[in-house]
Amino acid sequence: MERAAIEKLREWKSSAGRKPLVIRGARQVGKTTLVNQFAKEFDSYLYLNLDKNGDLNLFEEDDVNVLLDRIYFHCKKPKKQGTTLLFIDEIQNSANAIKQLRYFYEEMPDLYVIAAVSLLESHIDFKASFPVGRVQYLALRPCSFLEFLEWIGESSDAQAVMEHKGHYVHDRLMSYFMNYMLVGGMPAAIEKYAEKRDVIATDSVYSSLMNSYRDDVEKYATKDSSASVIRLIINDGWPFAAEQITLNNFAGSNYRSREIGAALQTISRALLMELVYPVTDTKLPLMPNSRRRPKLIWLDTGLVNYMAGVRNEIFNINDILSVWRGRIAEHIVAQELIADDFEFSTRRFFWVRDKDSSSAEVDFVFRYKNMMIPIEVKSGVNSKLKSLHIFMDNAPHGYAVRVWPQPFSVDNVKTQSGKEFCLINLPFYYVGILENVLDTVTKSTVI
Repeated sequence: MERAAIEKLREWKSSAGRKPLVIRGARQVGKTTLVNQFAKEFDSYLYLNLDKNGDLNLFEEDDVNVLLDRIYFHCKKPKKQGTTLLFIDEIQNSANAIKQLRYFYEEMPDLYVIAAVSLLESHIDFKASFPVGRVQYLALRPCSFLEFLEWIGESSDAQAVMEHKGHYVHDRLMSYFMNYMLVGGMPAAIEKYAEKRDVIATDSVYSSLMNSYRDDVEKYATKDSSASVIRLIINDGWPFAAEQITLNNFAGSNYRSREIGAALQTISRALLMELVYPVTDTKLPLMPNSRRRPKLIWLDTGLVNYMAGVRNEIFNINDILSVWRGRIAEHIVAQELIADDFEFSTRRFFWVRDKDSSSAEVDFVFRYKNMMIPIEVKSGVNSKLKSLHIFMDNAPHGYAVRVWPQPFSVDNVKTQSGKEFCLINLPFYYVGILENVLDTVTKSTVI
């Protein structure tokens, strides 16, 4: 299965002024598999894994020209004409390897260099920094729903989604989306599910993955206090998925806000979770209010289901929004909004009304061109979308999105104050192509 990220790698390969590329992501999101697949597009491929001492020891050499010769001999590969890709996996294990990226860039511009970082350990106790201005970055996250469809052999339905023809096979797509919500987007879990078509068969994948995250904490956290707080969050934080959290005494602990906040930031920088903060305005720029409680979004809904023990609630249901008070539905929407975001600087936000006397909240806001589009994950008639109507009364545009389990449709809606707006009713399986849908709708409607 070809990941969407491979197109980003191809863009990097053909770009002028190319720099060594650092792929960052949590363990087992598919970094190594992605690069191994991309390597088929080169004439020569040199692979090093710095979890192995033999590969790690190569970087005791400081001269980059001598180092490259040693790498060729170590990999038993002859030098030949054409393009060569050097992939340094788990580069966080060597400060010297990180330093050498600069010299690969400056002295060997014709060599294609990719490094991969498993992020939890690199943020707990990282003694080296990547050379500023001499590397590029790409964030890799779990698979999207479209990638899930491709992996389980349903490429024709993936094509239907991309061509906005999902209504032809709506019920089938919703059934697949329910399976995606159960399995999640971790490549090993999808592969196991594709083989067995059994969600329970993925348990060994989740168990192994969680053990690796816990091992990273024990291995790399040098301060007992920081290790214990991170350990608490990784063990006990899953039931708080898609919930606004209070930092003080999080998960019934005795830890204060400062300790929990620092640990959450570490785990968030490792791409194991994202803290989604609220905004109070209805127009750009997006200005998050860090004083308000954030929502906790984990990297993968399949892991949430497994760790929080809510899978039994999901089996044999007809409505995604009926599970766990709608929080799993909201979490999988967040995951889809994040899945094809290969940048680190962008963040997700939700909206709250800036009035103490009247509460209103919209699940997400999505930056589209010069607009901040509100997104509600909710069924029901249009008049019940009270918070969305309040948002639209104050928004300088006329477009809103409601994610639901019904087929795609577009309604012209009027708020109680009389403002008309276009409500895009988006089935769950279209969330991953939201920007494309907005392009189509905004070209055909005038609000």
